[in-house]
Amino acid sequence: MTNLILQTAKRKKRLASHLAGPLSRASSRVFIQQFAFICVLLLLWEAAGTWLIDPFWSSRPSDICRRLWQMAGNGDLLRHVDATVSEAGLGLILGAVVGISLGLAMSRFTRTARVVEPLFMGLYSLPRVALAPLFVLWFGIGLSAKVMMAFSMVLFVFMLNVLEGIRSLESDHIDLLRTMRASRAYILRRVLLPAIVPWIAAAMRIAVGLAMVGAVVGELIGSNRGVGWYIENAAGQLDSTGVFTGIIILLILAMVANLIVTRIFHRLTEWRQ
Repeated sequence: MTNLILQTAKRKKRLASHLAGPLSRASSRVFIQQFAFICVLLLLWEAAGTWLIDPFWSSRPSDICRRLWQMAGNGDLLRHVDATVSEAGLGLILGAVVGISLGLAMSRFTRTARVVEPLFMGLYSLPRVALAPLFVLWFGIGLSAKVMMAFSMVLFVFMLNVLEGIRSLESDHIDLLRTMRASRAYILRRVLLPAIVPWIAAAMRIAVGLAMVGAVVGELIGSNRGVGWYIENAAGQLDSTGVFTGIIILLILAMVANLIVTRIFHRLTEWRQ
């Protein structure tokens, strides 16, 4: 029996190593294609800004690179990025904790969920950008207003995704565990949470961008630092290079955050693949 288990483990290891090579080569090929695609876009933009369009309206990648270098040198890049990432990150974490908890509670108390769900759906559909002036009024122009703005953007995404994830489960399995006198904590830890991890992952990928939007909108309404503030300040001075530099910074931040979230949840859901 022991020999059989060892042979099976060795066979799986050989199969994994056999597949790792082609997968790694395919990933490298995709990465090279993505890099080449971005380079072509940047070259086309640079050419258009040099020969076709006045750089005053669209700037150029070379000007944006120089501005980024200048910001990195004087510390503005770190200061603005730190503010925006802190606001979006705190709002995202707070929204995830509260949203997942509310989703689990609504799945437990189904009658209450039926009563409050239409209201939550209405709030979810409400353009939260309209609430930004209220958040500034309530929490001032400091960190709290931007965090609450990001929180309001992601809260319902987590809550509704978790609720739908639990509703998609086979209720027979949970009923069977209950008949076997499994505790609620055991069912939550062993069945519900592992089952809704893909739903939380999907919510997280959406929420990363929304949290960034919430933080930037808060900075546009009232702030003295952050990438959103930098974009607004540059727009007020008709500095198209500054506006595009802020947009490029946000684009890079969103791509990095999505990559990190994807890697983390890929590890957590390897057992499903």
